[in-house]
Amino acid sequence: MAKLVIVESPAKAKSIQKYLGSGYEVTSSMGHVRDLPAAKLSVDVKKDFAPKYAIIKGKEKLVKELKERAAASETVYLATDPDREGEAISWHLATLLDLDLSEANRVTFNEITKHGVQTGMAHPRAVDMNLVNAQQTRRILDRLVGYRLSPFVSQKIRRGLSAGRVQSVAVRLIVDREEEINAFVPEEYWTLDAKFLSAQRKVISAVFTGDETGKVKITNKEQADMYLARLEDAAYTVESVKKGTRKKSPAPPFNTSTLQQAASTRLGFQAQRTMRTAQELYEGVDVAGLGTTGLITYMRTDSLRISEDARAQANAFISATYGSKYLPDKPRYFKSRAGAQDGHEAIRPTVPSLTPEQVKGSLTADQFKLYNIIWKRFMASQMAACVQNTVKAEIRGANAADAAAGKYCAFGVSGYSVKFDGYTALYDDSADDEKEGKIPELAAGETVRNKELAANQHFTQPPARYTEATLIKALEEEGIGRPSTYATIITTIIKREYVQRSAKLLRPTELGEAITKLLKERFPKIVNVKFTAQMESSLDDVGAGEADYIKILHSFYDDFEKTLSKAKEDMKDVKITLAEDVTDIPCDKCGRMMVIKSGRFGRFLACPGYPECKNAKPLVTETKAVCPKCGKKIIEKRSRRGFVFYGCEGWPECDFSTWDKPTDETCPKCGKSLFKKKGGVIACPDESCGFEKKAARRKKEEKTDA
Repeated sequence: MAKLVIVESPAKAKSIQKYLGSGYEVTSSMGHVRDLPAAKLSVDVKKDFAPKYAIIKGKEKLVKELKERAAASETVYLATDPDREGEAISWHLATLLDLDLSEANRVTFNEITKHGVQTGMAHPRAVDMNLVNAQQTRRILDRLVGYRLSPFVSQKIRRGLSAGRVQSVAVRLIVDREEEINAFVPEEYWTLDAKFLSAQRKVISAVFTGDETGKVKITNKEQADMYLARLEDAAYTVESVKKGTRKKSPAPPFNTSTLQQAASTRLGFQAQRTMRTAQELYEGVDVAGLGTTGLITYMRTDSLRISEDARAQANAFISATYGSKYLPDKPRYFKSRAGAQDGHEAIRPTVPSLTPEQVKGSLTADQFKLYNIIWKRFMASQMAACVQNTVKAEIRGANAADAAAGKYCAFGVSGYSVKFDGYTALYDDSADDEKEGKIPELAAGETVRNKELAANQHFTQPPARYTEATLIKALEEEGIGRPSTYATIITTIIKREYVQRSAKLLRPTELGEAITKLLKERFPKIVNVKFTAQMESSLDDVGAGEADYIKILHSFYDDFEKTLSKAKEDMKDVKITLAEDVTDIPCDKCGRMMVIKSGRFGRFLACPGYPECKNAKPLVTETKAVCPKCGKKIIEKRSRRGFVFYGCEGWPECDFSTWDKPTDETCPKCGKSLFKKKGGVIACPDESCGFEKKAARRKKEEKTDA
């Protein structure tokens, strides 16, 4: 009888099977197998929040097969992902397969390599119920908030809305930032920017810092012009030169947050795309000459720790490739941020000597780009610091009259030159830092010549809107969510149209602002950053076995339910109308401008005078296509089950309808509108014409993501 190993994904199953051999059968649960049914709350509030789980619809056959395989196996090992979510999946599997929860049948793999798999299999343990309870608490909390608060928000603003425990805080951050931007009052300031020529005719860039009285801030044009007048026919001398050295240490290897940030700024990847690609690299890629191999360690982590074995492998590669002088004097250790779970290593290559170029031919474009920055960042973190020669100089300028009176204008110069490149020989992180210029050699007392001097007007700038990278950084710093949730949070708030992405910047919609305002006024705890962070900390305590999850649920829900009841009572006759929902279509019964509402079968037009005026009619979405039968417009419609189809606006007189999506193009043979069919074929709806062609290929994903 073989030993059964159950993992989450088929790709990982294939990788692990290779390392375990014929004595084992590795299969996949295809993710979660059991969850809270979506049709109802599925949490018994009166019985200490007992969850009512059920097999996920469509997975009944898979569960039956897993039960049959488990019954026929000598031993069953649960090898789902090494995090809370994976622990919960193992618990659900153990429950469904009737496994002994006290038995050491849970194994975890930090990396999908021969060493990682063998190490994991050599150290089985029982399912950690503390981690399971932490995940259950999060799931129940989110279900309670979602199913109790969402109907209230939908009733007050728009049908079909949802309010999530963590997503609402993320939206609030974006809304608050927008309010800061709108309230910002710019202040004027000026700079005097100069370019000097040294004795060796090298250009030196400098900026005005002050005069004989000390530092000076120029706030208007008159002040700037006054200094320009003082510097007319001025002579310039290097007053002082301070030289030194500094060490620039490499950044730590990536964790989930910093990987998503770097992939966003360097590669233009959205968080979801980053995590999907990282999952592929972790689960295993078919590498030429090696077979299926996991290329990186587990990618959901907040730790900066690495194993000593990985350090030794990295040191050997660095020494052989760059020389021993590129190794630090002593091993470098990085401290994880306060509150980090530190359950796994930082994200690193599983085989440090396996360079990106060696595996490039076996990877997709996205896989290569991501592996490239993960490998370089990790290897650089184990290399010697970059040593720079620094220079700070002051140049003074004065005309003859000012010089005689002891008056002058001071210009500051700072820069560096590289003494030893260190880790930057491999990974130039200047793209992540503010660049500082290099300057030529200068000596005190040296005369320099003015090449250019200009006064430039500036205004202080409001805080920048969040990008995905900066929002993820803010979520991490505030303790909101966890590494595994960042991508989902961003995807959700954009999909639900609470936030929109414009040129990589995130800005709130009117809908997002309205929901945030309502929650801030009526449910301040739900969108309170510190309260949400405290709740995350409580979940960590549950996972560590230091807190009772039932008490945490009671402490949250009992107060939440009272707040919800009061809000319902106070706002029983209140309805919030958004400006974006008001149309320019007059009601044909009372003349009021109709508004867009959402119903069971989608959006429709309704009179805002309800209940006095109950007029309503379908919301028509026109296309640029015309009906091939009668020539009237083709409009978007919905079936009784909510599916989109297209038909003639002249129905019922004209019965043309189709599932094919209309395009803006016309048939070159007969002139009728073309429709896009399944399979990427654009065709004429007139069968007697028969014209069709392949749809144009989409642009590369990197460009569409931008």
